[in-house]
Amino acid sequence: MDNPQHTMKSDPCITVRDLTMAYDSFVVMKDLNFTINRGDIFIIMGGSGCGKTTLLRLIGGTVTPSSGYVKVDNQIVHDLGRNKLFSLRRKMSMLFQFGALFTDLSVFDNVAFQMREHTDLPESVIRDLVLMKLHAVGLRGAHNLMPAELSGGERQRVAIARALINEPDLLLADEPTGNLDKTNSDHIHSLLMELNREFSMTLVVVTHNMELATLVSRRVTIANGALQEFH
Repeated sequence: MDNPQHTMKSDPCITVRDLTMAYDSFVVMKDLNFTINRGDIFIIMGGSGCGKTTLLRLIGGTVTPSSGYVKVDNQIVHDLGRNKLFSLRRKMSMLFQFGALFTDLSVFDNVAFQMREHTDLPESVIRDLVLMKLHAVGLRGAHNLMPAELSGGERQRVAIARALINEPDLLLADEPTGNLDKTNSDHIHSLLMELNREFSMTLVVVTHNMELATLVSRRVTIANGALQEFH
């Protein structure tokens, strides 16, 4: 498969400098430095407990580093006040390993949730947007189903549609195929790479999947608090 990346190398989306994260005396990561350009697919690998998810949380601003900083769109994330941080987060979406769908809401209502909570768009516009995103992930006909009626791969596609509903510039994915079989994993990987091609979306993906990693030119491994980058 051709590498889908098409970045403008002079246009960083995420900049990490001298980033250290510790909980009391336990150092999760130390002095990490890297840049993720707009439109990159950036793969983060490493053993359990090495700080992969913590790194995503630092990018999203849900935790504060012990030292150093993360910049997103040239803004130091942990220095932002509440309103500016929320504004920055509107440009991001998070994709979780098990989808994290609301089990008591239909597929349609899961995908529509963000629009209903954070915008004043009329329901007719929200409906068009939801069906468009479900169509993009191959599930337009599933909008009236409940999560329990879906397979694992279908639930993850709904989660992707929900993550895309606000048309983010940056998608953070934490083991998006960790609970899926190989066939469904391959489908999700292909879908993520297609989204990157079609929308120039920056993807930061935590994964243990070596097949996905080998398809992407930029991948890092975190081990013993340090980072090793492969091209």
